[in-house]
Amino acid sequence: MKIGIVGSGNIGSTVGTLWVKAGHEVMFSSRRPETLGNLVSMLGNRASAGTSEEAAAFADIGFFAVPFSAWPSLAEKLAPVLVGKIVIDAGNPYASRDGIIVEHVKTLGRGSGAFVAEMFPASDVVKAFNTLYYATLAQEAGREGERLAVPVAGNDALAVAKVAGLVRDAGFEPVTLNSIDRARDFDAGTPVYNKPMSAVALRKSLGVPV
Repeated sequence: MKIGIVGSGNIGSTVGTLWVKAGHEVMFSSRRPETLGNLVSMLGNRASAGTSEEAAAFADIGFFAVPFSAWPSLAEKLAPVLVGKIVIDAGNPYASRDGIIVEHVKTLGRGSGAFVAEMFPASDVVKAFNTLYYATLAQEAGREGERLAVPVAGNDALAVAKVAGLVRDAGFEPVTLNSIDRARDFDAGTPVYNKPMSAVALRKSLGVPV
């Protein structure tokens, strides 16, 4: 699968690296793609670097790990390129960093995933990979025994299933929810946020049948 990473910081580079190692083709993007040379060189010929527009055009699935305040400008630029594609939102709105957009998310009252989905009406937006610290993702991927869980929420069942497959490919166990509005239950500040736990424990916390 071809995956375009928009926002190649700690989360984007970590998850993208796991996907390259799982056999996917990944384009990492940055406003300065030349700064990604060491990363793509280390990962080999399944990794490449480009602009956010190039990553979106390249991708079957776009993975966004960006400051939440960047979403409006990115959506204006990239929504037309991502029509009919899956958009994974891995971001979190933080008042100390993102400013007024956090109040807009609160006013909507449906959580950050639904807020992003409204900006990409012709894409299938799925919330995932926003709950675990990047170092946890790097250190615990594919661990022996019971894997750590990653919640996945979206409106389209096929899109959710594809993202769940990518969660498994990255070395984690997906816990799926069938509405993008359910992403508010694992937004920053919720009881499960940044709390590494098993799929059984996460399902229990989110009220998902085992």
